[in-house]
Amino acid sequence: MIQVNSIIILMFALYLIFMLLIGVVFYFRTKNLSDYVLGGRQLGGWVTSMSAQASDMSGWLLMGLPGAAYLSGLSSAWIAFGLAIGTYLNWKVIAKRLRVYTEVAGDSLTIPDYFENRFKDNSKVLRIMSAVFIVIFFLFYTSSGFVAGAKLFSTVFGIPYSKALVIGSFVIVSYTFLGGFMAVCWTDFFQGIMMFIAVIMVPIIGIKTLGGWNATIGAISCTNPHLLNLFTNADGTSISLIGTISLLAWGLGYFGQPHILVRFMAIKSSKEIKKARIIAIVWVILSLTASVLIGMVGMMYLKTPLVGSDSEKVFMILIHKMFHPAVAGFLLSAALAAIMSTADSQLLVTASSITEDFYKVLFRKNASEKELVWISRLAVMIVAVIAYFLALDENSSVLQLVAYAWAGFGATFGPTIILSLFWNRITKNGALAGMISGGVTVIIWKALSGGIFELYEIVPGFIISIIAIVIVSLLDKEPNKEIQQEFETMISKL
Repeated sequence: MIQVNSIIILMFALYLIFMLLIGVVFYFRTKNLSDYVLGGRQLGGWVTSMSAQASDMSGWLLMGLPGAAYLSGLSSAWIAFGLAIGTYLNWKVIAKRLRVYTEVAGDSLTIPDYFENRFKDNSKVLRIMSAVFIVIFFLFYTSSGFVAGAKLFSTVFGIPYSKALVIGSFVIVSYTFLGGFMAVCWTDFFQGIMMFIAVIMVPIIGIKTLGGWNATIGAISCTNPHLLNLFTNADGTSISLIGTISLLAWGLGYFGQPHILVRFMAIKSSKEIKKARIIAIVWVILSLTASVLIGMVGMMYLKTPLVGSDSEKVFMILIHKMFHPAVAGFLLSAALAAIMSTADSQLLVTASSITEDFYKVLFRKNASEKELVWISRLAVMIVAVIAYFLALDENSSVLQLVAYAWAGFGATFGPTIILSLFWNRITKNGALAGMISGGVTVIIWKALSGGIFELYEIVPGFIISIIAIVIVSLLDKEPNKEIQQEFETMISKL
């Protein structure tokens, strides 16, 4: 437990109240399902970029990555390289086409909705299959956010894990339930700013306290020179080729993350994307660099070594030791913001998928907009309850849960998203084959171990999915004229 005082408690309370107020404000502005699920496509460049990156990074930016850097040093930066490249390509290659195509293809609100409209799938099989994968993987993803939030509350305030889990889950569910997409995006906007300030401030102050950049690097080198080598682990062993590829491969996951892709769909105009891309890339590069530096500063600053999963507390402990309680309260709130900004997005995407892709398709085709909004809110509650029970084990590995879900989404949807936007020969059956083969490969690969199976499961899943899409599509009949005409319309609007 970190020694806490009334100022830190007050800062936390003010932050949580502010988040809830945003939810209440957008509760009264939400008029239909498009508003609740996609904000009526009214997001500007700043909110889109900050919301996308805040929902992307989650608590691992301030807990997981610094913890990895604390234990292994500079070699942990490989994952940052992969994510930075993936972020750039996602904004550069995918964002504009997806924004245009989802509007051209029946004003699609969700990724499953887009697949159905893109391929004119009257059987609804693409919508239902993609919704199944979304619900499965997001249950684990959301629970990882609940676990991280509970560990933060428990560490900072010294309360039991079970009570901390209830508090964190309640706040996240409350503003997502009330305000929907716009509440989530605006809270993510503010949370993204808080995360950025926190992740930049801590290493700067830490390095200054240690005597400057040269003194810090010199101290690390004297302690263990392997910590400054990109190609070795802390014990001096070389990072394997499989290990390097696995870390870089995190970047592939971006192309299939529904909670990130939906931000591209919601931006006010495709003309806003260039500005949003620049903001997002700058945010990501600076944040990831600073996150690695937090762990490396912690190596030298903390006298008592952190072992195993306790290394993920390095950010919180540094804040407590280096800052005034008022500043510490703000920065610790930023850590909570990092966790909440992803969990709320995951809740909303899962709920919208349940509403649009299960309830409306299978049970109430003629449901009113008001009814669908309330079903979405009910779905938020149901998903949150299941995720809560999955999060009850305080020994759960947040990083492993996130890595599994990230790979699942990346391999299931990534290749289909890319080829649906760039290849007019892709067919419905090809897309279905790609989704199933990608998702199933991730599940099977994860269950195996040793040798080649140490490779991050997103790599084989992504490759097999692409192969399946291409082979099945080429063996299938060409898409009809309506589909090809929509594809050309999308191209003409770029």
